[in-house]
Amino acid sequence: MDREEIIRMAREAGLDPDLWNYTDAFERFAALVAAAEREACAKECYDVELRFTQLCNKYFYEFDAGGADAAKQCAAAIRARGQA
Repeated sequence: MDREEIIRMAREAGLDPDLWNYTDAFERFAALVAAAEREACAKECYDVELRFTQLCNKYFYEFDAGGADAAKQCAAAIRARGQA
């Protein structure tokens, strides 16, 4: 998110960054919210990876191993968005 998008969302939420001059605080808050959401999504991917791995180990299905790898890659891609 860029600064203008954060300000727009703050206004949509009923906040007025111009009135209080808290734009930097809004940016930090938005970054924290985004990081928490990325981590929550990555954890969901991790849970999917675990389920695929359990199926693979239990039933020896080759395609379950592929699903586990895909879920692991999704989690890594989500977490990498915070590095950009």
